Amino acid sequence: MAFFRDTPIRRKLMTMILVTSGVVLLLTCTTFIGYELLTYRGAALRQVATLGEIIAAESTGAVAFENQLDATEILSALKAERHIVAACLYDQKGRVFSRYPADAPDGIFPVAPQADGYRFEGGHLVGFTPLVQVKGSERFGTLYLSSDMEAMYERMRLYAGLAVAAILFASVVAYALSRMFQRQISHPILELAQTARAVSDRRDYSVRARRHGDDELGVLTDAFNHMLAQIQDQNEVLEKRVRERTAELESANDELEAFGSSAAHDLRTPLRAIIGFADVLLDPRAKLPAANAERYIRMIRSGSAQMSELIDALLAFSRLGRQALARQTVDLTPLCREVYETLEGERGERRVELRLPPLPPAHGDPALLRVVFVNLLSNALKYTRPREAASIEIGVTGDEDGKGPIYFVRDNGVGFDMRDADKLFGVFQRLHHVHEFEGTGVGLATVRRIVERHGGRIWVTARPDTGATFFFTLAAGVS
Repeated sequence: MAFFRDTPIRRKLMTMILVTSGVVLLLTCTTFIGYELLTYRGAALRQVATLGEIIAAESTGAVAFENQLDATEILSALKAERHIVAACLYDQKGRVFSRYPADAPDGIFPVAPQADGYRFEGGHLVGFTPLVQVKGSERFGTLYLSSDMEAMYERMRLYAGLAVAAILFASVVAYALSRMFQRQISHPILELAQTARAVSDRRDYSVRARRHGDDELGVLTDAFNHMLAQIQDQNEVLEKRVRERTAELESANDELEAFGSSAAHDLRTPLRAIIGFADVLLDPRAKLPAANAERYIRMIRSGSAQMSELIDALLAFSRLGRQALARQTVDLTPLCREVYETLEGERGERRVELRLPPLPPAHGDPALLRVVFVNLLSNALKYTRPREAASIEIGVTGDEDGKGPIYFVRDNGVGFDMRDADKLFGVFQRLHHVHEFEGTGVGLATVRRIVERHGGRIWVTARPDTGATFFFTLAAGVS
């Protein structure tokens, strides 16, 4: 059927017409031949039964008076019936009294008479007729007749030949008619296909398909032409919008890159001074009290390390817009488990329960998806730190309008007020003071950008002191 599916429509139409007409003719001929077979068998049975009654009536006297010569002569008259292959007369004791042909071997005759009546056995029509003067009177013997079915076979062969000839003739006529009539359907469809191919190959929306009539194909042609007209009318507007959106995106990317470079430059300048000042304070020749000097140095270097971390996060965030996606099928279950194991340093000696059932595979960039789960799991570990027994669950819930599964990362941490949720995914946006929970304020913004690059979206639900759940989708095939 796959071959037939890819066959040109002209050949499909002709094939359907020929196959349909052929099947109808075959069923008709089969029904006719079957009816004739049943009719002929009934007629043959009645004919042989009538013949048997005639021969039995003539043979009754010969058998009753044991006149074997007359009996043989009566049976010899069966030579006129060329399909009678064997006949014999039995006396009252069931012994063969006379036979036809006279020289036939004993094996072709039944040893003893059987039940009266005629039936089909072994390709022959055989039967037994009682020898009586009057129906219901004394029985003097039995007549056995055996007729071949050659006449019926000849008749069936004739009908089969006629059926084959009729099918062949009808197939030729159907082929000629199908070649003529299929064009009424295939030609408009082929013109539509050629027009669609011209639009697809040349992006030329000014072409139109020719209308061939007022039937359904005519309506389809009108609808297709109307669609092309609408596309042509909107094409210039759409192209203008695309150019404007492209310019906006390029501008946004330029601004983002400039922002990252500027932030890195502005932060590194005081950073050099801080590190240099720290080196001076660490100089053994400095006259500051040791306790104060060491305290200042540790504060300066801690701040420097935090600024360096912020710079790295900003640069990584700015590169996300330019990084091409290397899409492939990603098994998220081992990826999440591996990420969780790499965050052992953030867990420490705490009791953390991780629930990770099997996750459906995702279609995306494995390196970027790893960044997503690193940030979400690190976020969950950080904000469950006040809990004596922390709980983190990674799972999937439902399906977003047939676009794919909804993944989630849930924790029982400190949570937050949902009125502040719109700030959560912005750069530098923090809902807790840095002295409470460390961080750069870039991690969730990075997650949002990665998810959006994959054609999905991310959102969160939370309550203060209860925990938070981050949901996100990954639309397959979006680059």
